[in-house]
Amino acid sequence: MGIGSAHSSNKIRWGILSTADIGLQKVIPAIQRSASGQVVAIASRDGDRARAAANTRGIERAYGSYQELLADPEIDAIYNPLPNHLHVSWSILAAESGKHVLCEKPIALSAVEAHELLDVRNRTGVQIAEAFMVRTHPQWVTVRALIAGGRIGELRLVSGHFSYYRRDPNDIRSRVDWGGGALLDIGCYPITLSRWLFGTEPSDVVAQIERDPEMKIDRLASALLRFPNGQASFACAGQLVPYQRMQIFGTRGRIEVQIPFNAPSDRSTQIIVDEGGSLHGDGAETIEVPAIDQYALQADHFANAIRGVGTVAVSIEDAIANMAVIDALFRSGDTRRWEKVAS
Repeated sequence: MGIGSAHSSNKIRWGILSTADIGLQKVIPAIQRSASGQVVAIASRDGDRARAAANTRGIERAYGSYQELLADPEIDAIYNPLPNHLHVSWSILAAESGKHVLCEKPIALSAVEAHELLDVRNRTGVQIAEAFMVRTHPQWVTVRALIAGGRIGELRLVSGHFSYYRRDPNDIRSRVDWGGGALLDIGCYPITLSRWLFGTEPSDVVAQIERDPEMKIDRLASALLRFPNGQASFACAGQLVPYQRMQIFGTRGRIEVQIPFNAPSDRSTQIIVDEGGSLHGDGAETIEVPAIDQYALQADHFANAIRGVGTVAVSIEDAIANMAVIDALFRSGDTRRWEKVAS
């Protein structure tokens, strides 16, 4: 499935499903600034809301239903930032409408559900990817290259933390049945990065999960993942002080990523490489990564895949594997035992 032939511009024409904050604040402005794409339409179940968003963001068309947007023949790709429980169903409908799909993480509520997207991708021939923008950010590309180059010796441990505070029963992340909670919302980040850095899948996992007494969503989760050549550990929380950090430990050195997930687009980020000469960090090297919009990079990378240049950053197969880890962590939270990760 290629780019529609009706337009003279070489830019990918995007349609946005819903007026979700992540789209309005991050993804739409990034696509509009990118070299590869333009946002031509936005949809909401509320036509007035769609029109207001279109006016605010300089988008040509506004639709009062998602179906209308998918029926637009002048849209090449859609970005799906709907609530988690609607990711798979609307991504399938978009693919069956001939649109390429960049779906917000987590791509599904389970690995089994995510597998439905593999079938539809193979049947329709469109590109479908999970929107983990971190995987194309230069700071993470640099970290992976440092590990591959042997800078920290053999990789043994990836350790992370990601938290924010928000307790609002009206927030979509507060609904268990909609895929709310910390593990699906933000725990998925250290999982995808750990798997990517090790270059393999964990065999089994264990988790300690604390749930909100009223809303029942997981509000604090600590996890340990066992890989063939090491381990990954992380904590994530939706009712904790905002903080994020990733540490990568090898046999001879350590890498620290200071703003691993929400890397700012307006200032540089830092990677610290410490070869362990001093507990005070004397002699550690700070690598400055120039400011860049990781959402624009994500859009450009996806556009290239549509054009047949390279592949999507996070494939359906990759997304299914990430969901399998999350499934096992939820099982472990209930059984309080190590759980195998389904292959």
